[in-house]
Amino acid sequence: MTLAGHRHERIAEEIHHEVDIMLAGELRDPRLEASMFITEVRLTPDMKAAHIFVDIQGTPEEQSDALAGLEKAGGFIRHELCERLQLRRSPELRFHLDTSAKQAQRIEELLQQVKTPAKPAEKK
Repeated sequence: MTLAGHRHERIAEEIHHEVDIMLAGELRDPRLEASMFITEVRLTPDMKAAHIFVDIQGTPEEQSDALAGLEKAGGFIRHELCERLQLRRSPELRFHLDTSAKQAQRIEELLQQVKTPAKPAEKK
């Protein structure tokens, strides 16, 4: 496959980088003050949609508020991406809560419990 065949992957990396910068201080919505970071950006090969996975620290209410804030700021983010990356058309942005880190931690805890042998019951 040629380099042109991987263009959507390169642009996804650039989107990841630029959205990280915007989250660091350019977005002024109070809902976005929660600790969050972009874990992954998946851009469709036709570059019409970008799925942005975000890990948000906090309670479920804070997480849903932050996702709502990201959706609300989506137009601004999309406009900025179009200018910064010099794209003719900016992809539609879809934000998703990334829970893979929490799931991995839970699996690790369960594996540790299985590895640690239970003490045998004492006989009388």
